[in-house]
Formats: sequence, structure tokens, C-alpha cells
Amino acid sequence: MRQRGPGRPAGVLAAVLAAVLLAGCAQSVDPIERLGKKAAQRVRPHGPAAEPPYRRWGLTAPLTPAPHPAARPPAAHPAAPGLPPVVSRVPTRDPVVFLTYDDGAEKDPRFVDMVRELRLPVSMFLTDSVVGPGYGHFARLQAVGASIQNHTLDHPAMRGLPFAGQRAEICGQQDKLRSRFGHRPRLFRPPYGAYDRTTLRAAARCGVAALVLWRAASEGDGSLTYRRGGHRLRPGDVVSLASGETAALTLRERTTRVLREAQHRRLTVGRLEDYL
Repeated sequence: MRQRGPGRPAGVLAAVLAAVLLAGCAQSVDPIERLGKKAAQRVRPHGPAAEPPYRRWGLTAPLTPAPHPAARPPAAHPAAPGLPPVVSRVPTRDPVVFLTYDDGAEKDPRFVDMVRELRLPVSMFLTDSVVGPGYGHFARLQAVGASIQNHTLDHPAMRGLPFAGQRAEICGQQDKLRSRFGHRPRLFRPPYGAYDRTTLRAAARCGVAALVLWRAASEGDGSLTYRRGGHRLRPGDVVSLASGETAALTLRERTTRVLREAQHRRLTVGRLEDYL
């Protein structure tokens, strides 16, 4: 028989085995740690989500916060005793312009995001027949800071209509907006900017505080046109952006262009209702 050599002590074998196992565990920790580091890197903000809001919406700098308006804004001159004033520009030295949107045809959910992220104090002048079943979209806009105002029930040219017809258009939408949003609008914009003394009388009867026209308008291609011989934005200007699904640019794109022009003129966006 072959004789076995001297056996190794059991303690030595145990120590060798433990060392091998520990070495194997040590080798398995590094990849796990590396995976942990990669996972931590993945949860760090990067890419579009990390961009400041103004960059996401096409601006090169953040909007300057609007100044606090005076406790008592300068009173707009009434068109006649007992009739509401007609406003296209607010008499203020504050470096602000006012963004107003007509009709309610374009219901882009991303526009709600834009208003929320940029904290835009926009005013929405709504026509019932245009908004149709889309009032929920404007409730979401109201929830992020937009104000809801009156633009008639059916969008007729008001000038020349009888008093009863004009009152029905204005008061009817006042009632509808109150039932939808919980308050009666204070401001009214006549469709196409067309109005007469009868319009003012009907608006007064319906509780309207002011007729709001505009001094600058954003066209479908994003260009700005000016009333009364103007050629640039000035403090206090009311800007009109009509919503239309057939426009060359979206409402978001046209809003960005107006904001860029305002920043170029060292202006920001104010809340129209704070000044009227």
C-alpha cells in the first residue's frame, strides 16, 4: 500500500479556504459598487429636464418679476358718465406689458405648462361658441394663474346690433363664465375690436368694468402689428394673441416671440386685472 504523506493541520486548511472565499467576495464588491455609482448618476438631473424653464420655452434669460402695482391703479377715463372705459394701453410707468388671448380655439396642454412654469399672468377672453366643450382646458389655465374674461357668446361684430342683442351676447357669457369658473368677469373684449355706444351701455348693464382692446397684436406668423402708428412695445401696452388652429405658428411659439420682444425692450409681463 502506498503510505499517505503527513496530513496538513485542519486549522491551516480552514484559514486557506476562508482567504479564498474572502478574496472572491472582495472581487464581487467592486462591480456592485460601480453599478451603484452608475445608478446614482442616472438619477441626477441632466438633459432637457435639468434646463431652467425659460430655456425650455425658447427664452435666453428668465423673465424679470413684475413690480407690485400701486394699491390704487390710475383710473381709466370712462367713455362717458356711467359707461365703462375703453382701454388699449394702461397709463403706467411700470415696465410691463399685458398678454391677452382671444376666442379659445387652441387648447394645447403644453400652453398650460408654459403658463405655469413661466408664471405668466395671462388674460383669456373666451367666446362660448368657440370654446365649445373645452372649458376644462381653461379651468386648468385658471388653476395656474390665468384670468378668465368675456368675449361674447357667439363672436358677432357688435357695432350696429340692437341693445337687446348686445346685452344678450355680453350678459349671457357673463352668466356662463360665472357658472363655469365661479366669478363674473370684470373685463370684456368686443369681437374684432368693433363696438359702439350701445355696446358700452350693454356692457355697463352686465357689470363690465372696462372694455379691453389692444395696442399690439401677434399675427399668425408671429409678427407684431401696432395700432395708432406704433412701432414697438411700450410700458402699459395690451397685446392681443388670437388663438387659431390654422395659424402658421402655435400659441406657444407666438407667445415666445412676444416675450422675446418684451425682454428686448426691457419689459416684463404684468397682470392686467391689477391695473384696471
